[in-house]
Amino acid sequence: MGGQERSRVAEVIAREMRGAGPREVPQRLCDAVVKLLPVDDVGVTLRGEGMSVPLGASGQRAADVMELEVTLGDGPGLEAAATGSPVSAGDLSSRRDACRWPVFAQQAAAAGVRSVYALPLGDRTVCVGTLDLYRAVPGELAADELRTAREVADVVTSALVSLPRGGRDDAGRWLSPLAADHGEVYQATGMVMVQFGVTADEALALLRGHAFAQGCPVLEVAHEVITLHTRFDRPPPL
Repeated sequence: MGGQERSRVAEVIAREMRGAGPREVPQRLCDAVVKLLPVDDVGVTLRGEGMSVPLGASGQRAADVMELEVTLGDGPGLEAAATGSPVSAGDLSSRRDACRWPVFAQQAAAAGVRSVYALPLGDRTVCVGTLDLYRAVPGELAADELRTAREVADVVTSALVSLPRGGRDDAGRWLSPLAADHGEVYQATGMVMVQFGVTADEALALLRGHAFAQGCPVLEVAHEVITLHTRFDRPPPL
């Protein structure tokens, strides 16, 4: 049965990917996953230094929730990336899940996401990112759905690591706009490191703290920093 299910997953993903250019791959992968699993939204992230980078999303809601995790530095996707193990949140409005990620749970639920299942792309040894599954209703995935989700994560991992990365400018050709925009966060992190003489983790924490205090995405704060519209006179409250 396992081999048959993997073949079915690979066939659906291959059909969805037919004719796709490198930059279209993340979006097409997310679209395929929505067809394979009983979920409303899907996101794919890459694991970067200090934060996960949103790579593709099935829709705006998934993109917003992934951006929320990046801004907060907290959530099931980041936990899955850090541990290399699947992370399940059956009901973000429940006491259990709200206690695990207080701000994320509240804001994701307000955005219409009630349950999340995040799977690492790779394993505990090498985790290249996460596959984040979102549903508008609470509830866990059934056992057969979990098996399918794991097969999907394996095929998505293979698809991502097979993307061309041969030339010096290759990253710019295959990264989706959603991921490419987050290069500004790394640039802003470097500028804050120089300004305060802090580590990369501390600089990213300052950016996140400022974004949270202003009620805006960390990507927006990063853009303001690198365009010199925002300069921290002192570390903002975290």
